[in-house]
Amino acid sequence: MAQGYVKAVDLPQVIPVFPLPGAILLPRGQLPLNIFEPRYLNMIDDAMAGDRVLGLIQPSGGPARLPSLSAVGCAGRITSFAETSDGRYLVTLTGVARFRVASELPTQTPYRQVRAAFAPFEADLSTPHGGEAFDREAFLAGLKHYLERRQLEIDWETAEAAPQEALINSLSMALPFEPAEKQALLESPALADRVEVLTTLMRIDAAETGDGDTPTSMQ
Repeated sequence: MAQGYVKAVDLPQVIPVFPLPGAILLPRGQLPLNIFEPRYLNMIDDAMAGDRVLGLIQPSGGPARLPSLSAVGCAGRITSFAETSDGRYLVTLTGVARFRVASELPTQTPYRQVRAAFAPFEADLSTPHGGEAFDREAFLAGLKHYLERRQLEIDWETAEAAPQEALINSLSMALPFEPAEKQALLESPALADRVEVLTTLMRIDAAETGDGDTPTSMQ
């Protein structure tokens, strides 16, 4: 990878984490973030001064100020940074590898830090070579039905041409699933498993969601 991460040991073992409900990051996926809370502005400052790596992880209950953390998150590297006139940071995280929270560390920083176990997800550092069993036509047909029921729109030309991993991971990150469903997508062991989970979630949601009125464009 461009960052030089080849093995799990190449990654920082202690990382700051950004708990964000309903959002996941996946390897090689890109997630734009609008940072405005002072503690997370501080986190971005420190990350930019260091290796630019932080973990995105979903809360799993508890108080809003200090929620429990899910067992698995994904580390990303800040690959785009801009500061607005009102002091917000607009950053893009590019997914590097998933991690399991080995422990949360006591810290003097206003943001939280964890010891991250990357070894279980070392395969994330290599682009998967699979895809031969992926029935793109059937998958896109199911996606179309799901989007129609949800009154959502996407760029179909891009969807039809995108590599399998980019398509599956971008949809897993962008589609409006519940936090627990997002977590299931994140924790899917391999790309083929994520395809299966995503297909199942779309099928269930399409069957349960009522028709809306106005289509909404998804970026």
